[in-house]
Amino acid sequence: MKRSHGARAISMVTAYDEPSARIADAAGVDVILVGDSVGNVVLGREDTLSVTMEEMVHHTKAVATARPAALVVADLPWLSYHVSREETIVNAAALIRAGADAVKLEGGFQRVEVIEAIIDAEIPVMGHLGLTPQSVRAMGGFKVQGKSVEAAEHLLASVKALETAGCFAIVLEGVPEVLGTELTRACLVPTIGIGAGPNTDGQVLVFHDLLGLSSTKSPKFVRQYANLAEIATQALRAYVADVQGGNFPTEAESYGASQALSDHLGN
Repeated sequence: MKRSHGARAISMVTAYDEPSARIADAAGVDVILVGDSVGNVVLGREDTLSVTMEEMVHHTKAVATARPAALVVADLPWLSYHVSREETIVNAAALIRAGADAVKLEGGFQRVEVIEAIIDAEIPVMGHLGLTPQSVRAMGGFKVQGKSVEAAEHLLASVKALETAGCFAIVLEGVPEVLGTELTRACLVPTIGIGAGPNTDGQVLVFHDLLGLSSTKSPKFVRQYANLAEIATQALRAYVADVQGGNFPTEAESYGASQALSDHLGN
């Protein structure tokens, strides 16, 4: 699915539960990513670093319950693949057993052996380069990556390393548009951008961001397609007003009883 070969762009949505996975799949997305961004987006944490394997398994199971036609990719959380080869494979397998079709991990050259080990266990791997949220401490915050010539050359070498290691696709996050274009051109496997410009082989956004459900200000690269938070708030206000005003439930929204039961209870 390289666009340079005439393929259409890949659509990927990050989702964390059965309802959002079901909606995304019905919309025709190609890939559903169960991201460790669940820590920020759903659990209200400052970053992804506190997300555990158990939480990722939990949310992967929830997404898989929707039985989507889309490819399901699950994030390996921080410190789940920075361990021994054996423990890394066990962690990757836990996500597959939970319902994922593939796993995703962050990093470049330093992840080559890990990627090869997981693939050797017959588990497909998606890579992730550029702004890698699990490295937020080392990067000094959520900053655009690859802005200097040296940093760009490092990412160009990294994308080839991940491709050679066996990644079937690579997420490019938070890099200048021109670099996103060049990384995509240099890479034989599909790239999926998020804040990497329009010329990657696909794009990914978070379900809550594109639907206006996030509680924080969206990054520059997010296009909001709806404001469901406002719609939901208005609906809930109407519900509260109906309850407080005695207008809900009505007889039509209540269960009836036999005449014998009504007579017995004196109604």
